[in-house]
Amino acid sequence: MRIAQIAPLWERVPPPAYGGIELVVGLLTDELVRRGHDVTLFASGDSITLARLESVYPRAIRLDPTVKEYSIYEMLELSRAYERADEFDIIHSHVGYSALPFAALVKTPTVHTLHGIFTSDNRKMYAHASKQAFVSISNAQREPDLKLNYVATVYNGIDPSRYLFYPQPSNPPYLAFLGRLSPEKGPHLAIEIAKRAGWCLKLAGKVDVVDREYFAKEVQPHIDGKQIIYLGEANHQQKSELMGNAVATLFPITWREPFGLVMTESMATGTPVIAMELGSTSEIIAHGKTGFLCHSIEECVDAIAKVADIDRLTCREHIIQNFSVKRMVDGYEAVYQQILAERFSQNGQAHKLVGSVSKRDW
Repeated sequence: MRIAQIAPLWERVPPPAYGGIELVVGLLTDELVRRGHDVTLFASGDSITLARLESVYPRAIRLDPTVKEYSIYEMLELSRAYERADEFDIIHSHVGYSALPFAALVKTPTVHTLHGIFTSDNRKMYAHASKQAFVSISNAQREPDLKLNYVATVYNGIDPSRYLFYPQPSNPPYLAFLGRLSPEKGPHLAIEIAKRAGWCLKLAGKVDVVDREYFAKEVQPHIDGKQIIYLGEANHQQKSELMGNAVATLFPITWREPFGLVMTESMATGTPVIAMELGSTSEIIAHGKTGFLCHSIEECVDAIAKVADIDRLTCREHIIQNFSVKRMVDGYEAVYQQILAERFSQNGQAHKLVGSVSKRDW
């Protein structure tokens, strides 16, 4: 099968540190190549892939302060991909609503994986293109009132072999937080949980420009290098060690998280997750078996005392069985086959109709 994967240009594929979408696209693309598919990846020029790489910009745009209009390069990327639409059996977009107008203009079918959330503005575009093919990354992400043509829910996957298993947390014990340091990710709540419980908390993650004021007011004043420790942006090895050695990973989100790779990464190392029950968390965490789903700061604090009862090997096996690259790519192959089968069926019906009409007229 000839497949085009379209990734955001903001981060490299795969990302050197933080970048959930780019990590998923990288794993999906390489596994499709290993399975014998002919794959072209549209991504930043510094991306590392087994597929053919096509790029309109030489590096991850987040790293280039000279770029003032990101959307221009995204439009160039989409233009290049869809100008070549006839070369592919299917196009798989990971860039959200930006690809919708392009997909409507070509015969090659596009499947759109929705990695983000719906807003009052972008809902208008999704509603306009509701009959295109969509994949949700969790059931909680879906908005039934939009009546989008969901082909399937395919959970994001990780490669468990890249995460060492930690049968025991380190001593002295600590809690971990990993992710973008922004209000919706809840690092300020993680700090409050740690302080109320009297635990050490180690945080790692990037601070985007838009979140600098929040970080300066809500997070930085609490960092003392003793109880609250900020480690900066962590690469793969660093974040694996951070979570693997922790007693628990805190995931106190304040928004409807569509997926949350941090949860799967933590459990892959054996470390249970204490999360707010919002968005996809109840689909990823097995409550009481691989972590705890909470509804308040108090419940999160209480859960810390219970994590010692959780079998860390069960956490890892939960990820291998449900959130592996293999499981994810199996899901997407099924989606591709379904979309192409429907397209061939429609074309076949059209050919029969045309043939019938032509014969009568003739």
